[in-house]
Amino acid sequence: MIHVSVVIREVGPDELPRYATIPMCLTVNSVFRVQGIAAGLGGLALVEEPVDHPYGKCYDSGELEDSEVLDWSRQFDVSHSGFFVALDGDRPIGGAAVAIDTPAVHMLENRPDLAVLWDIRVHPDWWRRGIGSRLFRMAADWARGHDCVQLKIETQNINVPACRFYRSQGCELGGIHRFFYAGIPLVAHEVALFWYLQL
Repeated sequence: MIHVSVVIREVGPDELPRYATIPMCLTVNSVFRVQGIAAGLGGLALVEEPVDHPYGKCYDSGELEDSEVLDWSRQFDVSHSGFFVALDGDRPIGGAAVAIDTPAVHMLENRPDLAVLWDIRVHPDWWRRGIGSRLFRMAADWARGHDCVQLKIETQNINVPACRFYRSQGCELGGIHRFFYAGIPLVAHEVALFWYLQL
């Protein structure tokens, strides 16, 4: 159900402290296990399976060096980024961030025609109400308006709901990196999944 009373607007980096008040957490009930066929020569398959003990994950916990919203402006040139906030009255309930043409953002692959959906989040009280889809469309439209031909998104095999969401938005799984987080002990067991939307 889409709530038309919720307003989504583009904001500047000065509003990132408000953006940061929106939690980005999930409960991991299942994962996509990566199954290599012939040690990968025959391809890779994703097999969903439940976890023995469901657990919580918060993306703003500092596990990754660029995960905390309040650090973005210090770590990156955000002058080529678009920030969007969904508001229920004055209360921020969702947000999205998209970046282009920022050399320090390695996910951009030095491509001027590629945008990265750096972050998208919706407060749990507002899940499954169409807010995420509206934010995603606004981010994609922003990237298209900046002459990008693809939108790239990174998620992990432990975030099954996000994978299903990106697929529902028309994205294609374009890359599986089994060892992307190998040097980060807290998340070394996770697999990076890269999704692409043709704009």
